[in-house]
Amino acid sequence: MNGGSDPVRQQIAALPPLRDVIAQHELRAEKKFGQNFLLDLNITDKIARYAGDLSGKNVIEIGPGPGGLTRSLLMAGAKNLTAIEFDPRAVAALSGLVAAAQGRLRIVQGDALEIDLTAMTQEPRVIAANLPYNIATPLLTGWLAQVRQRHGAYDLMILMFQKEVAERLTAAPGSKDYGRLSVLAQWLCDVDRLFDLPPSAFTPPPKVTSSVVRFVPRALPPAAPPLEAVERVTAAAFNQRRKMLKSSLKGFPGLIERAGIDETLRPEQIGVADFIRLAKCLSSC
Repeated sequence: MNGGSDPVRQQIAALPPLRDVIAQHELRAEKKFGQNFLLDLNITDKIARYAGDLSGKNVIEIGPGPGGLTRSLLMAGAKNLTAIEFDPRAVAALSGLVAAAQGRLRIVQGDALEIDLTAMTQEPRVIAANLPYNIATPLLTGWLAQVRQRHGAYDLMILMFQKEVAERLTAAPGSKDYGRLSVLAQWLCDVDRLFDLPPSAFTPPPKVTSSVVRFVPRALPPAAPPLEAVERVTAAAFNQRRKMLKSSLKGFPGLIERAGIDETLRPEQIGVADFIRLAKCLSSC
């Protein structure tokens, strides 16, 4: 990374290597925190580039750990970065980066599952994070609920998941990975799996391959169904994914007929738009 003439970039470029920060603060990755540190700044720079122009955005990072991605986001031009960290050891380890950022970085110690990101930052917001895998899915579904509640809640999300979760998020109808999470994510966002990372990219190496996924929220039409209706229909359907819709949705009499969908199809055979049509019919009953 080239420090250029920006004093903040120069200060960050002069910081000790991440491995030295980890050693100084005895920041061993803890399984209970879902920690697998990404220390290769070439990779974190690549993630930051996918986030686009950050100069006018309020950027939020979850689980910064020793601060690899945090450094890259600041070097990429983030003027207002809030990093939420549960581990007090990591909060201490980030103190040098906070000083180098000269007011552009705020560390919030807390549980990301309990924090409303929209209440603590202003629009426009971008989330960029190597998510702790043990809480990645509930975090995402919570943010997607906010996207449904208000367009503009988030401009963009660049998130790291286990590869198998990324495959579910981007799965097309007819595939074994297509399910409730696919429908919810693809209804509310344009979802792209950007690239994969092997276990060796992390310290310590996880047992799984990881994937970086980009979410760009969509503007929904005024007649879009409530989230609850989508969740009810997809839960009922995919809880019995190998059965025909007439069996898996028998708890909603007449719904399939009103939606104009072939009742002999299986849930994995119908598209996102079909599920949304089912949810609209359900909510208008």
